[in-house]
Order: sequence, then C-alpha cells, then structure tokens
Amino acid sequence: MTASEGAAAATVKLKVPIPANGVDYRGKVVLAPMVRSGELPSRLLALHYGADLVWGPETVDHAMIGTTRSVNPSTGMVEYTKPPPNAQPSKKNPEAHKTPQLIYRLDPVRERGRLIFQIGTSDPDRAVAAARLVAADVAGIDVNAGCPKPFSTSGGMGAALLKTPDKLCAILRALVGSIVPEFQVGVSVKIRLLETPAETESLVRALCQTGITGLTIHCRTAPMRKTEPVKREQLKMIVDVCHMHGVACLINGDVAGRDEGMQLAREYGADGAMIATAAERNSSCFRAAEHGGMADWRELVEHYLRFAMEVDNKFGNTKYQLNILIPGREPLLKKMHTAPNYVAVCEALGYNSLVDQARVVDERLSISPEAKARKKAAKEAAIKEKDRQQQLLQNQEMKQQQQSNKRKFSDSSPTLRSTSPLSPPRKVLAEGEGNGNCNVAFGVSSQATPSATLV
Repeated sequence: MTASEGAAAATVKLKVPIPANGVDYRGKVVLAPMVRSGELPSRLLALHYGADLVWGPETVDHAMIGTTRSVNPSTGMVEYTKPPPNAQPSKKNPEAHKTPQLIYRLDPVRERGRLIFQIGTSDPDRAVAAARLVAADVAGIDVNAGCPKPFSTSGGMGAALLKTPDKLCAILRALVGSIVPEFQVGVSVKIRLLETPAETESLVRALCQTGITGLTIHCRTAPMRKTEPVKREQLKMIVDVCHMHGVACLINGDVAGRDEGMQLAREYGADGAMIATAAERNSSCFRAAEHGGMADWRELVEHYLRFAMEVDNKFGNTKYQLNILIPGREPLLKKMHTAPNYVAVCEALGYNSLVDQARVVDERLSISPEAKARKKAAKEAAIKEKDRQQQLLQNQEMKQQQQSNKRKFSDSSPTLRSTSPLSPPRKVLAEGEGNGNCNVAFGVSSQATPSATLV
C-alpha cells in the first residue's frame, strides 16, 4: 500500500490502544527531551506555562541500570541514585566514595501522568532492564533514535539506530512486549528524516508495526544542525503512514510555541507538536496568546528559581539554565555569573522574597558559607586523621623492622651464640688431664696451682 492509499485508509481512524497508565499524544504540545535543559525545574516550568506533557532528558540504559529508587525526605522528590563510578577517597575529597550519584529525579505529584522517560539504548535487553526500573513512575517510555551528538551515536544509540532499523525495531518490540503488559504504559520513538522519502517511509512503516503508541519526527536529517532550516516536505507522508497504523504523530523542529505547533499540526494532519529550543529559552511559549502569551524574563526566572530550590536542583545546573533564560545584554547577568550559591543569585537578581528559602537550600546542598566552612574543616580533619593513621602505621612497621633486625643480629653473633642454651656444653679439664701439652701451650708450669682450663 502506498502512502496515498494509506491516507485514504486513515479515514477509518485506526488507533493503537492506549494502556491504562499511559497517555495519548493526540492534541498535545509537549516539551522535547534536552540534556541539561530538561532537568526537573525546567520541566516544572514548562508545565506551569501550559505544556501538556514533558520529556525528561535522554538517560542512557547503562546509567539507569543499578540505580536505587528513594524519596528525598526534604523535598518529596523521587530520586534514582547509584554509587559514583570508581570514586576513591583522596586528600582532596575524602568523602568521594560516600556521595551517591544522582541519575534521574522526578516530581511524583506535579509530573504524575505527564512525564515521558526517554531512554538512550542500543540493546533490547538493556532497554527493558532500564525501563523496568522507572516505568511505574512515568506515563510512557520513549526511545531516542534521533540525537546526532557523538556521546549518543558513538555507543550505537540515538541517530545511529536509523542506520540499524532492525535493531531499533527489536528494541521497540522488546519494550512493548515487556513493559506495556507489566506497567500499562505506552512506548514511543523519536526519529529524524532519512535522506530520501522512500527510506523514511520504509522506516516509519516498520516502526509503526512494533506496537508503539506514538512517533515524533524531527524534520531534519541526522547530519543537519539546528541552525539549518527544517525540511517538512516528507511530513505529510510520515503522518499518513502513522495514521494508517493508528499511531499518534508529533511534529518537532523549529516550532516556536503552542499556537504555531497546533497550526502546523492542522496543516499537515499531525496530532500535535514538540518544542525544544524555544522552550529552552522561554517556557511561556507553551501558553497560548489568548491566555497571555509570552512572559517577561523576570517573571520566568523567578518561577524557575522557586522550582529549582523546591527540588534541591544542583546549583551548577541552575546557573547554566539561568544563563539561557536571562537575556544576554542584561547587566544582572554578569552578577549572576559570579554568584556562589542560591542566596547570592536571589540577591543579585533582586528576588528578596526568595532569600530565606535560598538560605535553607544552600545549607542543605552544603553551598552556604557556613556549610562550606564546616565541609572544609571536616576535610582538613579527615586529612589529618588519615596522616596520623599513616604515621602510626609507619612507626609500627619501623618498630617491627628493628625487632626483626635485632633477632637477626642475635642469631649471627658468636659471643651470644656461645651462651645460648642450644650451644654444646663446655668441657672442663683439670690440670694434668687430657693432653699434657695443653699447659705448655698456655705457658703454665706443671708445678703451678691446679687450675681449670676451658677446651
């Protein structure tokens, strides 16, 4: 069946069943998966301004496998952590081996039913193992088959899967066969265009036959950069193939906001749109014009800071995102760059109402001046204690060596050996006994007073 024939068949409105705990992508404008810019505070900001769904940042299966799920008692957030790889205590960081590595964090209340976990994988078994850990906390599992960056493609993941369609289909079938029945959440995939419409159509058709509920198409090929204009010539064909199999199709690539996303969906017959770069710069792009449209950066940043502190977001990541949210020509940006903690950021940007909250968070994250001083003192004390233990060990080894040397000297000394209980008994000869030449040898007269001679 050709794409045109499929378009006619799509009028039947086939629809892959949505699992009980899953979510339908139809009629939605969603936040794209973004490394660093897709952490929890950014997702909460997008939801605040009207995003229907949010994708978390791509999380590699190897990183997820081996994690432990826990609820942070201070924030209520669900966190997946694991021991840091090859972390050994050192003088610079004696507590390195005790600090868990945060792999994934989510909000079990505000993200409930609206968070899609995107996995980076190149193996069906690992994909299932990683997805099984988090599936109960999310509304869907999405496979990244579109990221062209080397950290993803070098491991056979991301856009590299476009060159191995059989492997990609195997991964999707494994997830659909294991995760869907066990957790009742849907499985989807995000891809890019291939070089020719025929290649793209063949791939999309194969993907839609794996049992997925949704497909997102980034309207660029893998070699294209985000500065290059998108190519939407194949979009209608892709949508038709998806609908032929009852799969929801989202548009991605240079979508500026909710209004434009829905307009593009209507124009090409798609089911919704995914926003990346525009949302990274200003998440209020998810708010329709009739509901207020784009917000001023100061309002945006204040909300972002609140969310970041509510979830104990890593301060380095917060500064990274603020650098994107605050316009480059703002004088306050330079002050923010030098801020060492949340209190300094709030004071520099003039958000005085957030300072008290910032103090609590800085203390919890050990980045307040007092916490840093305690940490420094503890580190110095740990180093001193380690040096003391090493010195004690060296002294003990030196003492043992001295004792060993003393025993060796004792065993090799003739004088000491003669008095040893193990030495043969000395024979006492009275004068005149034994060899008579004995006394002559010692120059002693035979008339002398009898004496004992040691032989």
